Amino acid sequence: MRAVIYARVSTNGQDYERQLDELRSYAARMDYEVVKEFSEKVSGAKKVEEREALSDLLGYVGEHKVDKVLIYECSRLSRRAVDFLAVIEQLSEQGVSVVILQNGLETLQPDGNPNPIAQLVLGILAQFNSMERGLIRSRMESGYNHYRANGGVVGRKKGYRKTDQKMKEEYAEELRLLKKGYSLANVSKLTGTAINTLRKVKRIA
Repeated sequence: MRAVIYARVSTNGQDYERQLDELRSYAARMDYEVVKEFSEKVSGAKKVEEREALSDLLGYVGEHKVDKVLIYECSRLSRRAVDFLAVIEQLSEQGVSVVILQNGLETLQPDGNPNPIAQLVLGILAQFNSMERGLIRSRMESGYNHYRANGGVVGRKKGYRKTDQKMKEEYAEELRLLKKGYSLANVSKLTGTAINTLRKVKRIA
């Protein structure tokens, strides 16, 4: 069995090595040949086309013989329910089974047919992850509003300035798109980053 591994964390301060180690160990136990690894630091709320490693994985699977895609848990693939289910469907149509290690689920049965139990559970999990993302955003907004209402100021302290290296790390995706020739307006739409911030990012590129 030929397998590829995919790991993701949301921020530069996080590390995906634990995911990779556990997925490698699982592959070894199952006697899978790991032919490629893909990993990235990007929000799971980003669309598939905005995520370089996931897009590369889908392209690789389309061009090479792959039997399994190994992920740690379903939110690593996407926190957007529609994208998560679309990726699963795309891989299933290519005869590629997705193994979700933490949930002990696999999308295809040994005969290559869809696993109905996995389809049901993953559909529920995908919706839950999407709802959880919305709840987190709602709580943060509520917290900010309460803080401001009580005289708090949200944002950087006066006089604070990030180093160029810190900017490059924090806005790596924005830099990548700018270097590809995307306009400031288009990058802002894709990433949600303010145009004024993108101007600063572009100056250090």
